Amino acid sequence: MVKVHFTSNLRRHVDCPVVDCEGATAREVLLQVFKTNERLQTYVLDDQGALRKHMRILVDGLAISDLEKQSDAVKPQSEIWVMQALSGG
Repeated sequence: MVKVHFTSNLRRHVDCPVVDCEGATAREVLLQVFKTNERLQTYVLDDQGALRKHMRILVDGLAISDLEKQSDAVKPQSEIWVMQALSGG
């Protein structure tokens, strides 16, 4: 099963513990998580289903390339990290 992690700065805003899910793409896995946490979905994805600009998703340590559909492949033993993108000046 794919293990989905959420960074502590995201968990401050939305209740999102580590979850184990199944799926062949990042989106399939995330949709499994969002089935039980609708608030998290609206925080991570916009109303068109694309990744919000302030969010980043890593699969096995690499940023996903498909920000609109999250179609990047995952393996059964993959780890997904969902985090807020940070910026500074």
